[in-house]
Amino acid sequence: MPIKPILKSGLRALTRRLSLILLLGALFFLYLGVQGEAFAASGAIAQLASTGESDLSGTVTFTPTDAGLQVTAEVTSAPPGLHGFHIHETASCANGGKGAGGHFNPDSVQHGRLITDGFDNAHAGDMGNLFVDSDGMGMYEQEFPGLSLEDGQHAIASRAVILHAKMDSYVQPTGAAGGRIGCGVIALQ
Repeated sequence: MPIKPILKSGLRALTRRLSLILLLGALFFLYLGVQGEAFAASGAIAQLASTGESDLSGTVTFTPTDAGLQVTAEVTSAPPGLHGFHIHETASCANGGKGAGGHFNPDSVQHGRLITDGFDNAHAGDMGNLFVDSDGMGMYEQEFPGLSLEDGQHAIASRAVILHAKMDSYVQPTGAAGGRIGCGVIALQ
């Protein structure tokens, strides 16, 4: 048997195998890219913990929507009543929550209620109040148009959520909501 046809046949088989390997590799990297985008957009979470000696705990989730972010919180073992609930500028709960810095305010505006006052008249972190019932259970759910996880000046990832001791009364400069009784760092999921 002549060598030339054997080489041609082997070369064609090798070319087909390499093409298949390249195609599978491209599909694999495409899959990883899609998974990476889904991972980045899946949301963020903050695990609230007491800044003092109480058993206060909770979970705050941040889920992207077409308009912005859906914020959902569940809190346990908190004092009954309304409590100021804000995103603060720094991802730290050190020093009794003071490590979180001030309210997240990238627009340098006065304090307000973001959902009704918008970014022109409220801090981007001004989420209002969280209600806790007589059993120490608190729930919160609100969509905030314009907030994002990572993109733009209203991105909240790598910041902190603070639950305050008192109700946010929306007075200047920060709502007179009192001390920081709960804190959690916002981490991408």
